[in-house]
Amino acid sequence: MWRKSLCRSSRTTLSEAGIPLDASLSLINNIVVDDMNKPDLLLDATFDVVGDTNHNEAQTDVPAEMALTGEMPMPISFTGPYDENEKHAKAAQQWQNNITGVGQRFNSVHEFREALRKYAIAHQFAFKYKKNDSHRVTVKCKAEGCPWRIHASRLSTTPLICIKKMNSTHTCEGSVLATGYQATRSWVASIIKEKLKVFPNYKPKDIVNDIKQEYGVQLNYFQAWRGKEIAKEQLQGSYKEAYSQLPLFCEKIMETNPGSLATFTTKEDSSFHRLFVSFHASLYGFEQGCRPMLFLDSIFLKSKYQGSLLAATAADGDDGFFPVAFAIVDMESDDNWHWFLQQLKTALPMCRGLTFVSDREKGLRASIAEIFQNEDVYHAFCLRYLSEQLIRDLKGQFSHEVKRLMIEDLYSAAHAPTPDGFQRCAESIKNISIEAYNWVMQSEPVHWANAFFPGARYNLMASNFGELFYSWVSEAHELPITQMVDAIRNKIAELIYSKQTQSIEWLRRLTPSMEEKMEKENLKVRTFQVLISGGNRFEVRGDTVEAIDIDKCDCTCKGWQLTGLPCCHAIAVIGCLGRDPYDYCSKYFTTDSYRITYSESVHPIWGTDGTWEKDSSQLGVTVNPPPTRRPPGRPTTKRFSSQDAGRRQLQCSRCKGTGHNKSTCKELLLEC
Repeated sequence: MWRKSLCRSSRTTLSEAGIPLDASLSLINNIVVDDMNKPDLLLDATFDVVGDTNHNEAQTDVPAEMALTGEMPMPISFTGPYDENEKHAKAAQQWQNNITGVGQRFNSVHEFREALRKYAIAHQFAFKYKKNDSHRVTVKCKAEGCPWRIHASRLSTTPLICIKKMNSTHTCEGSVLATGYQATRSWVASIIKEKLKVFPNYKPKDIVNDIKQEYGVQLNYFQAWRGKEIAKEQLQGSYKEAYSQLPLFCEKIMETNPGSLATFTTKEDSSFHRLFVSFHASLYGFEQGCRPMLFLDSIFLKSKYQGSLLAATAADGDDGFFPVAFAIVDMESDDNWHWFLQQLKTALPMCRGLTFVSDREKGLRASIAEIFQNEDVYHAFCLRYLSEQLIRDLKGQFSHEVKRLMIEDLYSAAHAPTPDGFQRCAESIKNISIEAYNWVMQSEPVHWANAFFPGARYNLMASNFGELFYSWVSEAHELPITQMVDAIRNKIAELIYSKQTQSIEWLRRLTPSMEEKMEKENLKVRTFQVLISGGNRFEVRGDTVEAIDIDKCDCTCKGWQLTGLPCCHAIAVIGCLGRDPYDYCSKYFTTDSYRITYSESVHPIWGTDGTWEKDSSQLGVTVNPPPTRRPPGRPTTKRFSSQDAGRRQLQCSRCKGTGHNKSTCKELLLEC
């Protein structure tokens, strides 16, 4: 009896309580347009939704891509003791007066539906539509035999919706525990949207807990995740609209950042294919202050339409990464890499002496050779990818320790400055495995070993030099494409400003990391003996005997040539001549060059809020989203870098095989 009276009390409507019909509609906040064509998840299979057949009527107050009618509300289970739910539903009490009775008016049918859902949640009952279209809505209580009913329709010649009939009496007090509440994904989005602004990493499981505590509504994980996706799109904008803005967006990049290059292509069906962006500040900084090296790498995008981001990064004078150019493409392929390099050559017309560092993928290698065939450019293989491929290609069953030793020898061979040093390291690999030795010798060491590489590599051996850049992309990959690019632009602008500010305090001639390297080399000089061989040639005796040619900046230890900084032998000779070792350092390591690298600024792209004036010469170009869509299931949010070479694998103690353990071993062994 107590439960029954409590339920009846909670069902008291505003009209029963004597509240005026012209009550303010200010209580109806965060109105969200639902996709009425897509039925929501039904937790209760017995929930019968009667849809209306007038779904194709003209509707003036809804975006074109969103229909007005047909969304089936989700009955959300209401579990647990009633008094506990009453406590949890305190936040929903603000909606108890959303529906006041006959004569109440709403600005649109969407506003009425949203008010009705909140009203049902506040009063703890479920309803179903009998009629539901752009100009009339008839709803009844879901409980069989309950007389509660409401009908609203459009006022003649106006867009206003007015409640014409309402029976506010409920006779289903006890059914609340079985039927649950009325809630939709868009309702969840409207509830969490403001919090999502402050906490972008708001997790679905936390959404479930918060809504249960604040509104007494029990969601499942999928409903919370879908509500979050809807809220994100409402906050960030439409993915489809972002693709359609690309023509004007590229123009705005080049208009606000003169000297930049931003271009895109579409496929025959006008779907997005690829977008290339390089800001003037990046191009100028690379050409004027960075070593002539570009590291090519990519990252998979886990956005709504997937795709990949291709990037070219450089190394500044303090061995920090410097972003030069990037492209968003529908997939990583030989054709897209070829196009990326073509745009890169357009942006960097002076390419002589340039070294590309990437994996040894044949398509990329062929593209570099073709596009820069008349330029003095070099292609260096990334040592990290090379070591990973070695481990993959080995057919023998090697232990983790043996693999680690082979990788160490491979790295030593790559860093060895002379052919003799390279061969000694290769022999160490040969002592472990003839197969591994043959693989190393056939992998074209001229592209990855210091002893044979013809270009300048400055001892930077891996193409994943710009890991920080890829972390930026990981943070922004869920954004629509124009916002993703603008988020990357903002990160580049912040990087340039911070480096400018940081370098103001530098008082030494070289950057801090290079000063440290010079000091370490200088400490080795004390025990050296310098002999003049003739002219500008010298001999330095210490643990070894090295020949120095001051005019050619050459030492037989190869340390000077490989790093761009005088080695300890060169410093000994330069000191004997009474000269300054800093005069023999590469210009790329000076503080002045570093400041030039970060001397230009990246300017905001005006109109990224969608307020562009439509005066573009490319307004007739249509760009649609790519056909690929994100696969079903919960996406991963953490970017995994390539596996470290020689990473430990499971090894079976029974059959000695790898990739499984004893308990999962399927090998049949003969018993003695």
